[in-house]
Amino acid sequence: MPTIYQLKSRFQDLLRPLCQKLAKVGVTANQITLSALGLSLLEGAALWIFPGAFLPLILLPVVLFVRMGLNAIDGMLAREHDQKSDLGAILNELGDVISDAALYLPFAALPFMSCELVVGLVTLAIIGEMTGVIGVQIGASRRYDGPFGKSDRAALFGICGVLIAFGLTADVFFNILMGIGVILSAVTIWNRAKNALKELESQ
Repeated sequence: MPTIYQLKSRFQDLLRPLCQKLAKVGVTANQITLSALGLSLLEGAALWIFPGAFLPLILLPVVLFVRMGLNAIDGMLAREHDQKSDLGAILNELGDVISDAALYLPFAALPFMSCELVVGLVTLAIIGEMTGVIGVQIGASRRYDGPFGKSDRAALFGICGVLIAFGLTADVFFNILMGIGVILSAVTIWNRAKNALKELESQ
């Protein structure tokens, strides 16, 4: 199923020259991973402390885009510059789910957003990433199947942040968006589990 994740290879091509420069000056994949996590925690704290404030909300899509770039760079440093490590794998997976929770849970504090839907979406996102990792545990590959992966969640919440920053507070509209996100997250979990098992059967 289509997902923004499919654009990852093109995005990496654009970032490869920067990645090579970082590798030459001794920047490590784990440092980039921790930088992405730190950035997400700072933005999440701003969203939580100043709910509905213009600046944190308008900065959210920028932070999400930078985070996406950092995530792409840490992967390229690990794969293409011999920096793969067990610690890096742990930091990468934990960093993603912690960052998602930090950036998206503050939306539950907004009076026109359904707390249940936001928390449910974040919970399903964590389960979805765990399902992807379980693929490796059972002998398949790390599953990134859509239709609602990390990049798609970032797009949804980034758009919501901009709309709220400019004054849109229609609860029905946002509840529909969050509801769609919840449904697509559940489908994503199903697809990742199903395709991991299918991959094993074809081996």
